[in-house]
Amino acid sequence: MIVAGLLCAAYLIGSFPTSLILARYLKGIDLRAWGSGNLGATNLYRAAGFGPASVCMLVDVSKGFGPAWFFPGLDRVDAPQLALAYGVAAVAGHIAPLWLRFRGGKGVATGAGAYLALAPAAVGLVFAGWLVVVLLVRIVSVASLFAASILPLVLLLVGHGFDFVFWTSLPLAALVWYTRTVPTSGGWRGGKSHASHGVPVRRRPSRTRPVANRRAEPSGLWVERR
Repeated sequence: MIVAGLLCAAYLIGSFPTSLILARYLKGIDLRAWGSGNLGATNLYRAAGFGPASVCMLVDVSKGFGPAWFFPGLDRVDAPQLALAYGVAAVAGHIAPLWLRFRGGKGVATGAGAYLALAPAAVGLVFAGWLVVVLLVRIVSVASLFAASILPLVLLLVGHGFDFVFWTSLPLAALVWYTRTVPTSGGWRGGKSHASHGVPVRRRPSRTRPVANRRAEPSGLWVERR
């Protein structure tokens, strides 16, 4: 019963909409209708700049770190795997918050926070790789995919072996790829998140002008001239 309550608490902590609150408080905007529409630090960077985005990232990392680090001391159960379960629950809350119609962020920062509590050395190396990719290609989504992909390998390199932390890093990597690449009703989820200012806006599809070698049929369709 205690474990179930802590899992629910971790989910609720993860569902705290950091970027949405900061965007409304600082800019008076709904971040869901701004830029990519994603509730994460990258989209907040486009809307409000580096400072608020940095605060958002720290809070989102803490949302995963807190439950994974502190909750095992409260559950009275000798099961280290539960630490990761609490972190996963926080990630689920960040990605699918109940009170925002299950439309949240991508969970990368919150997931990094959970693994920071379990494998700090590995996360530090992965973060260094993420930062290098961001500086090279200037696209946060590419850096996030790179970081998620190398996490299992880095865990082995730092000596974790094939433990539960390693095995759970595999579905975590798949989840990051899913949230970064799977299309949604609003288009590709997040798209390419460039690490630069300039706000991409959603535009209606432009009407295609008829070209010279086409003619209009009575039905309104344009067909090739022969």
